[in-house]
Parts: sequence; C-alpha cells; structure tokens
Amino acid sequence: MAGLWVGVAALVAAGKPRRWSPKPLMWSAALWTLKHVPHYSRQHLLVSRSLCSAGYDSNEKTFDKILVANRGEIACRVIKTCKKMGIKTVAIHSDVDASSVHVKMADEAVCVGPAPTSKSYLNMDAIMEAIKKTRAQAVHPGYGFLSENKEFAKCLAAEDVIFIGPDTHAIQAMGDKIESKLLAKKAKVNTIPGFDGVVKDADEAVRIAREIGYPVMIKASAGGGGKGMRIAWDDEETRDGFRFSSQEAASSFGDDRLLIEKFIDNPRHIEIQVLGDKHGNALWLNERECSIQRRNQKVVEEAPSIFLDSETRRAMGEQAVALAKAVNYSSAGTVEFLVDSKKNFYFLEMNTRLQVEHPVTECITGLDLVQEMIRVAKGYPLRHKQADIPINGWAVECRVYAEDPYKSFGLPSVGRLSQYQEPIHLPGVRVDSGIQPGSDISIYYDPMISKLITYGSDRTEALKRMEDALDNYIIRGVTHNIALLREVIINSRFIKGDINTKFLSDVYPDGFKGHKLTESERNQLLAIASSLFVASQLRAQHFQEHENSRVPIIKPQVADWELSVKLHDEVHTVVTSNNGPTFSVEVDGSKLNVSSTWNLASPLLSVNVDGTQRTIQCLSREAGGNMSIQFLGTVYKVHILTKLAAELNQFMLEKAAEDTSSILHSPMPGVVVAVSVKPGDLVAEGQEICVIEAMKMQNSMTAGKTGKVKSVHCKAGDTVGEGDLLVELE
Repeated sequence: MAGLWVGVAALVAAGKPRRWSPKPLMWSAALWTLKHVPHYSRQHLLVSRSLCSAGYDSNEKTFDKILVANRGEIACRVIKTCKKMGIKTVAIHSDVDASSVHVKMADEAVCVGPAPTSKSYLNMDAIMEAIKKTRAQAVHPGYGFLSENKEFAKCLAAEDVIFIGPDTHAIQAMGDKIESKLLAKKAKVNTIPGFDGVVKDADEAVRIAREIGYPVMIKASAGGGGKGMRIAWDDEETRDGFRFSSQEAASSFGDDRLLIEKFIDNPRHIEIQVLGDKHGNALWLNERECSIQRRNQKVVEEAPSIFLDSETRRAMGEQAVALAKAVNYSSAGTVEFLVDSKKNFYFLEMNTRLQVEHPVTECITGLDLVQEMIRVAKGYPLRHKQADIPINGWAVECRVYAEDPYKSFGLPSVGRLSQYQEPIHLPGVRVDSGIQPGSDISIYYDPMISKLITYGSDRTEALKRMEDALDNYIIRGVTHNIALLREVIINSRFIKGDINTKFLSDVYPDGFKGHKLTESERNQLLAIASSLFVASQLRAQHFQEHENSRVPIIKPQVADWELSVKLHDEVHTVVTSNNGPTFSVEVDGSKLNVSSTWNLASPLLSVNVDGTQRTIQCLSREAGGNMSIQFLGTVYKVHILTKLAAELNQFMLEKAAEDTSSILHSPMPGVVVAVSVKPGDLVAEGQEICVIEAMKMQNSMTAGKTGKVKSVHCKAGDTVGEGDLLVELE
C-alpha cells in the first residue's frame, strides 16, 4: 500500500558501499491469524513473527551461532534477525520462563536458574556455562540485565566469545555517568551543570544539592531505564532520594553509586541513535522524541521529533558522533539529551546498547539495527555514509504495559493472559512482543507486554494508525495501560507537539481518570450498550425458540425496549427498537441509528453509529445487567435494566461503602523491602509506613491519616499481592 514500505535495503559486499534505497522496517502481518492459536508450533512462531524482507546477503558470513542473553520481546527481536541472516540461536531462560515465546523461537535453550533475576538472567557463571555447553560464538545482550556490564564483556573476551556491543572501554566510560560526563565535556558536548564525583552519603548529597541549587536530579551512576532516579526540591527530598536511589541502583545494577546534577525543569527528552564500527566510522541515525514519561520511564516515543529543525538535528547528531568517536564506539548506541524550549540541548547519558525504542528509527531509516550490530561485531565496516541516512515518513511507538494507569500513571499488574491478539492485521502496524495467550506477567520481570509501533507517510497518518491499533488490541487477564496511551496520542497538546517530560502530570494534575466523554460520545456509548443488551436478549429468545422444550414458550411481542441505563452514577432513559442488524435508539430524546454484525462471541465489534465507525470491546456482560465496554480506549461500566426491573431495583438495599482510611492495602504486587512502624507507634498523615519493590522500582507506602498503629501484617522480605493488608490503624 502507498506509504508503507517493507523490508530493508539490498545488502552490499563489505567495504564496497553502493547506493541504497531505504525502506522502513516493519514486521510481517501476512500470517497474523496463526500467531494467536492456542497451541504454538515452532514453525508457526517463526513464520508469523518474521521480517517482511529478504534483503540479507548470504555470502556475507558472520556467526554460526549466537546466544541471546535476555528474555521477552527483545530476545524475540534479536532471534528474528538472526533467523533471517541464517544464524542459529540459543535462548537462556529462568525456570518460570521455560515455556516462553523466546525459548520456542530459538534453536536451543538453556535454563540458567530460578525466577529472581540475580539467580538467572544476571547469573554470569550460569550464562558462561550455557555458552560453553552450546558452543555459541557470540552473545547479544539485548537491553537491561548484562547489556552494559563490562565484567560480563570481559568474561566473554577471556573465552574468545564475541560480545555484540561496544568494547569494555566504551562500556566503562559511557556506562558510568560520572566518567561519561567528563568525557562529554572533553569532546565539547554540551553538559548539564552538576557534581562530577560520587556522592558518599545523604549529608553530602544535601550539601552538594544546596551548592548546585534546587531542584536537582539524583541518579545512579551505573543506571538507566529510569531506575535509581529521583528529583529533589529541598533537603528532605534529597535525603529520601539518596536512600531510595541508592537502594534501587544496588538492586537493579549491583552498583549503588550516585551523582547529582541540576534538574532542568520542563525539558524535552530527545535522543540520537548512533552507529559505529571498528574502523573509525560513526553515523547518527536521526533522533527519537521520548518526552512522554512517567517516573522517568518512557511511555510514548516517535521519530523524528516534531520540535527539531534540521540545524539543531545536525548539531545534536554531530555532538553525539563526536562523543562516540571519543571512546572508539563500535556498535549501536544512543546519546540522550535534554532540550529546552529554546532548542538548547544538554548531554544526559549514553546507553551502550540497543535501546527499547529502536523500532521507530528502523521504520524511518530502513536499517535493521540488530543486523548492523552483528555485522560490526564480526568486523565489517559500515555500509553507509552519513548523507545516505534518510528520514522517510513518521513512526510512533507506544509501550504497552501490564499496569494500572489510574494509579500513579501505571503501577504494575500481574496475572495470566487469558486472551491476547495483536492488531497486526492493520496497515502500517508492527508489534514487538514476547508473549502469547497463557503467558504470565509476574513480579519478577518488567511488566511490558509489547511495543506497539505504527508507521505512516507523515505524523498525522502514523497517529491515526496508532489510534486504530490501540482500539483493535485485545488483552485479557491483566490490567493494561491502553486507555492512557490512547488519551496521550489524541490529546491536543500532544498533537501540536507541545510536550515535555512533565506532560502527564501537567495534563492530568489529579491523576489519570480515563477518557472524558463528550455529550455526543456519551450518547454513542449508551446507544451501543443498549443495542448490545437487546441483541443479547434477542439471541437468548432465538435460542429458546429453537430448543425442544416440554414447556411451551410464549414468544414475547416487543416492538420497543424501554431501558434504564446507568453510567457514572447517572441514569438515562433509552428506548431501543431493531430492524435486522440496525437498531434505532433514542437516548434522552436524541435519536441514533446503530448497526453492526452483532457477533456477540467476537472480542472485537465494529459498530457504525450514525455514520461514525467505532471499534469496541465488550469485556463482560452479566445476567444482572452489568456490562463492561472498552470504548475509545477506556473501559466503562454500564448497568442496564428493563423499565420494570429498574422500578423493582429501587427497593433493593445498597451495600455500605467500607471505611478504608485506617487500613493500608498494597496497591500493587511486589516484595516488602522495609517496614518503618510497629504496633503502638503514632504516625502522621503522609508518614512512610513501608516500602514495596515492584519490577525493580521502590515505592513508599504512607499513612492515609494520623493515628496509632494497631497491627502490622507484613515484614521485610514478604511477597504481597495487590490488595493485601499491610498495616491497620486504630
């Protein structure tokens, strides 16, 4: 179709660059229906998740076998390219990941330990043993885990195994935020004012913060991915930030060193993708806009940035390449910048690995970054010149998480995917995932479900395709953040490009509440829900009429269905009648025509309301009239009764709401890191009660009111589930 390119440029012999025609890299959707069958064969997994191109040069030899030292979607992503290049793959896994998709996709798999990451995916001894056992020639680390661990790279080098990434010097220099900042200054890269040494303790942190001037950013020297980072606006927050950041850094990276720098308020987060080889060549592959974040973790990314002009883009790219060349960087890497409203930019950090959001760069350049990393690791020079790197079209990525967006823009959710279907039947859609129906989202690993990417000829088309893709994404069994993602991409500020890293807190100062329906949208929802209710009633009647029954059934003659529909504590009078697949619905005096196939067994339903096409998902429909409908991304609870049932329902007693101000429940599944109170203690409203770690992020639980502690139901080291009782006050 027009605007959607597939594949990558034809490869050329090493050292002999030719002219090339870049085409955005997308995933195949040709056999998408195979992907979601209940039982997976290895062949189905490989075919349905393959790349759309065959542009790999079989004469260019790289490696016979690569071990992928990661899990989930990034492991699957690496394996896909390896398969296309004719390279055999080895997957590693924890015992709970034995049936994971990446294990099924690989040619071989080795268990490296139990579920906790410290005993499996961070277990270097077990991984080195797996490499020896399988005779893998190279290791691709993906992102996270050991991807920026110089000791792991050294261990591989000692065994003559190639690390698909930069050398240990670059990992050391750029992985350490303190050293990288010094190198950036030397390479004449713009840097943020701050303290260039290691902060020893909380007292020193306060002293340094005062010297720099509030606000300040406290962050892990060896960190990344938003972990081990805190913003402090005063001395008290600096002390708390030092404590939490050092604990998170130790837990996530095994290194609790911290640094402090000036926090630039309301900046954009824009990063430059770089690619270098072992022959002194380095390129910048344009930018990615990553300003939509929560808790310093990216949520929505796009390429290119709507904010940058060509001059600023070139200046940022040239500084990024200068930094890469300063450490002889040889692989794919990312240089992150903070950019203020006047397009001044400051070096933030360099990630010496494949970035989570790399697909948007692949879409607009046509390069397969995993393939480029493998080629460089083998010693081939880059095939392209800077002038060859294009910006073709626009790409947007949404990180789909198993999170509750109504709690701090996303607290982790755990569970099993009872139903799962990706929207890859739509044009311009790519999904990078490592799950399947039946997969478990556990407390041990990152709660990401997938990366949903859409590509278009321009930003408007890419965003419209993302809107459609989110509406068509079926996820059951876990709470997810699709409602938040959809609201972001249709927000007027986002569409205009008026964004910064505080976008979510600025747009939703009281927290995310879901989509706010206009009167027209509300009437559409009520009309759709009423039509669904009547359609289900008519289907039940049809079933009864065709069943052999000893009791004669009198067919009710109902021309108009008078209904009472409750939405958001408001009751609406709705009158519905049908003529085949079309329903005529009157909602509070407004008349609408609703038509659909009314396939009540389908998880997706395409509905036409007065000429407006809507894709909805009916998540639940109960005999008592309760219905949950996903409409415009948000799930709405609707209660529908016939007029008679509604009149009788007025005599039913309502259950009194429970007073929970004296009870502290866990808002998420996780592990209790510390408990700060004991029975008999007096606590003030807002005082810390305990700390829970979920998906490597530490969260402080506070008292909802002032009072005396009656009982404590948890201790450090306990695993708790969402809703578990932690502490009671008198």
